[in-house]
Amino acid sequence: MTEVLSPAGSPEKLRTAIAYGADAVYMSGKKFGLRTFSDNFDRDQMKECIAYAHSKGVKCYVTMNIMGLQGDLKVIDDEIDFTAHEAHADAVLVSDPGIFMRVRKVAPDLDIHISTQASVTNSDACKFWYEQGARRIVLARELSLEDIRDIRANIPSDLELEAFVHGAMCVSYSGRCILSNYFTGRRSNGGACAQPCRWGYSLVEEKRPGEAFPIEEDERGTYVLSSKDLSMIEHVPELIEAGIDSLKIEGRIKGEYYAAVTAKVYREAVDLYYKDPDNWKVSDKWPELLEKLVHRDYDTGFFYGAPTEDAKIADERTYVKPAFVVAQITGRNEDGSYRAVQKNKLYSGDVLNVLKPEGYTEPLKVLSITDENGTTLESVPHPGTAFNAVFEGDPDLPDMTFLSRDGDKDGGINPMS
Repeated sequence: MTEVLSPAGSPEKLRTAIAYGADAVYMSGKKFGLRTFSDNFDRDQMKECIAYAHSKGVKCYVTMNIMGLQGDLKVIDDEIDFTAHEAHADAVLVSDPGIFMRVRKVAPDLDIHISTQASVTNSDACKFWYEQGARRIVLARELSLEDIRDIRANIPSDLELEAFVHGAMCVSYSGRCILSNYFTGRRSNGGACAQPCRWGYSLVEEKRPGEAFPIEEDERGTYVLSSKDLSMIEHVPELIEAGIDSLKIEGRIKGEYYAAVTAKVYREAVDLYYKDPDNWKVSDKWPELLEKLVHRDYDTGFFYGAPTEDAKIADERTYVKPAFVVAQITGRNEDGSYRAVQKNKLYSGDVLNVLKPEGYTEPLKVLSITDENGTTLESVPHPGTAFNAVFEGDPDLPDMTFLSRDGDKDGGINPMS
């Protein structure tokens, strides 16, 4: 069965992705991964969280996919040894041949997945890594479904293929960019990319210093380096039938709500395909939920067209922000009220959207709010505040249920909506 692979940028996101249906998660220690701006995992957290995931039947893949410098090679052996023999990760993701060799030497029994940073774009490259001992290839994002079908037909049957199916795309080939290094000193292929491709740019003529002119590339605007976001939720059958073993969701820097929504919709889509492939169809809920996430305009990436035909440039610099998480359920009290933790300000009387691990619930009205001492509150204004709430009806809200309120595109919230 095709795997749903979710990002885990922190212990909380790991537990959320698991609760909402991920088969596997990918994560990083404090070094050697390509997302140093996510919280990531210290050693104690990694051991604890991998053990928790394994207790739920979920696999954990640890990223070591930086392009290693000479200094990295001097200290990485200890991290490999810990990841394999103490944390008991299921696999590591690697892009650098030198780091690959180190893993083979230090932990010969540990599965290696070849990161998308390695830019694997053909079957011979797949077979090269397979012959070195790789178990899985994370294909370059620039491949079409036709390319992937052809690759699948020309590689060993036990070599797994993984592909990104949702989340941010990079304007550079498989993420190999040095703009961040140049502009900010942050090492893009060392995990600290500042995403200068998301910035707006102007042109300065040498004889008119200080006079900037907007780059009018075309009617889409001046953000000529900024990519759209990928979403393949409406094409899950094609992905599976192309021979992809793992559907990878991008987003370790994104929040817990993002982890929940993406895991839930792709879990349901995959399960529905295996239950009845001939009658598979897109649920109205899936695009509705994905639209509520913080995102750029969605697109199908290069699965149906080459980069030379359409660069997938985003029309606007701003993100769409149509929903705001206001609380997360943490338990239920004996009197029937729910315990929750505040994320954004909410009021008594609010009507809130509900996202829970299984099934769906219509929007719920908040009838009353009290603090932990039982004092009635009109609102909960401070993030992280624990409170109790009573909702209209008798809803079934398990732990890790998210409550959200719709907001406008610029991030505004109508507090009484």
